[in-house]
Amino acid sequence: MKLLSDILYKCELLSITGSTDIRVNDLAHDSRKVSVGTLFIALSGLNVDGHDYISAAEKNGAVAVLCSKMPGALSPDVTYVKVADTQVAMARIAANFFNNPSEKLTIVGVTGTNGKTTIATLLYNLYRKTGIKCGLVSTISNRIGEDEVPAAFTTPDSIALNELFAKMVDQNCRYCFMEVSSHAIHQKRVEGIKFAGGIFTNLTHDHLDYHKTFKDYLTVKKTFFDQLGRKAFALTNSDDKNGQVMLQNTLARKYSYGLKNMADYRGKVIENLLSGLVLHVDGKEVYCRLVGEFNAANLMAIYACTRLLGMESDASLTALSELGPIEGRFDYFISENNVTGIVDYAHTPDALENVLKTIQNLRKGTEKVITVIGCGGNRDAEKRPAMAAIAANFSDRVILTSDNPRFEDPEAIIDDMRKGIELTAAKKILVIENRKEAIKTAAALANHGDVLLVAGKGHEKYQEIKGVKYPFDDKLILKEALA
Repeated sequence: MKLLSDILYKCELLSITGSTDIRVNDLAHDSRKVSVGTLFIALSGLNVDGHDYISAAEKNGAVAVLCSKMPGALSPDVTYVKVADTQVAMARIAANFFNNPSEKLTIVGVTGTNGKTTIATLLYNLYRKTGIKCGLVSTISNRIGEDEVPAAFTTPDSIALNELFAKMVDQNCRYCFMEVSSHAIHQKRVEGIKFAGGIFTNLTHDHLDYHKTFKDYLTVKKTFFDQLGRKAFALTNSDDKNGQVMLQNTLARKYSYGLKNMADYRGKVIENLLSGLVLHVDGKEVYCRLVGEFNAANLMAIYACTRLLGMESDASLTALSELGPIEGRFDYFISENNVTGIVDYAHTPDALENVLKTIQNLRKGTEKVITVIGCGGNRDAEKRPAMAAIAANFSDRVILTSDNPRFEDPEAIIDDMRKGIELTAAKKILVIENRKEAIKTAAALANHGDVLLVAGKGHEKYQEIKGVKYPFDDKLILKEALA
C-alpha cells in the first residue's frame, strides 16, 4: 500500500483532479483485475483502448485513474491523473510502487532477433551453478531462484516486471538475466529499469508485421542501448553489421564479441560436432556441449558478459564447459533406428538457415535431411517464402505444415510459403497441413542415419488455433513417431 503522491514520483503530469493523499493497494491496466483501492491505468493499445473501460474500473473499486484522455463524466470519489504517455508513466509508477527493485539487482538485458533465450537462460544457469542466486525473465520461463513463474510474453509488462524484480530482491537474488524484445522496448515496458548491461545478438528479418520496416525495427532495438547509463556496459556482436549501430550515442561502456571480425572478446571454432563444440578462447581450448556456430557466438556473448561482470577467465571457461543445451534450441536425440531428431524454435529465415547449415556441416555422407516447417499466423508474412526457400535449399525433403495459425487460414499461410519454392525444388516438397500428421509422415520417410528437423515451435507446448491453445509438443510427437 502506497500513497498516490509517492508513486507518481518522476511522472510528467499534465493535470490532477482529486486528492493524491490517498492509499493505493494495487496497480492494474485491465479493468477486470481492478479491486477496491486499485490505481487503474488506461492504456491505448493496438486493438483495445483502456479509456473505454474507465467506468468499469471505477465500478470495481478503482480509487484513481491514470489516463491520457480525461473521461466525460468524473466520479467525486476517484482521483484522475492525466499524462501524455500512460505507458511511460505506468513503468515509473510500477517501479515506485515496488520500491525500485531494479536498483537492488544486477540486471543484464539481451536483445536481438536470435539467441536471446539461449544467452539469458545459459547466463542464469551458469551463475546458478556457481552458487549465486539469480532471476531469469525469458520466453521459456521466468525464474526467481529455483522457483518457476510461467511466462506469457518474452518481456512482461512493466507492472508484472517490477513485481518479479521485487520478489527476486525479497529472495536475495543478486543477478537477473532477461530477454528484452523489440515489442517491449517500443511499448516502454522496460522504461525506468536500471540495467547493469545490455547484450546485442544480431538483427535479421522478423516482426515486420509490427514494426513495418526494417529501419523501424533497427531503431527500436537501438533505443535500448541509447537508454543505458554511464556505469552500464553495452556488449555487441562484431560479426553483425548492425552491431556498431547499436553503440552509436550510448553512454554505456562499449565492448564487442565475435568469431570472425576483430572484437574485445574473440573466439574461434576448432571443432563442430554433434557432441558439441571445441572453441579457442583467450589462448585456451574449451569444450562446450552446445552444437553449431550460431551457438559458438552465443557462448562468446556469455563469456564476455561474465568477464564484464567480474568473473575470472578460467572460472568462466570452466563454467561454460559445464553448460548444456536448453529446451527447444537445437534440442536433439537419436532414435533406436539411428535417426537424429532435432526440434528447434527457428522461426526466422536467419535462424532456420543457421540450424540447417549446422546440420549440413555435421553430415557424414549419404544421410538425408528432412525438414518439417510452418510459419505463424497473424505475424510477418514477408518471411514465409524465404523460410520455405531456405528449407528447400538445405534439405532433401521438406514438409510444409501448420505452425500456430492463430486467426489465419493455415492453407493461405502455406500458399505464401510455396511462393518461395523454385520449380527445380518442387519435387522435394510435401504439403500436410495437420502438424502432427506432418511429423509422423517425416518420421516414416526417415531411414537409418537420416536427420529429421522439426522447426518453428521449439519449447512451446501448444498450438494456437482461432484463439485457443491446444496441447501440442513437437519433441514428444517426434519421439513417439520415431519410436
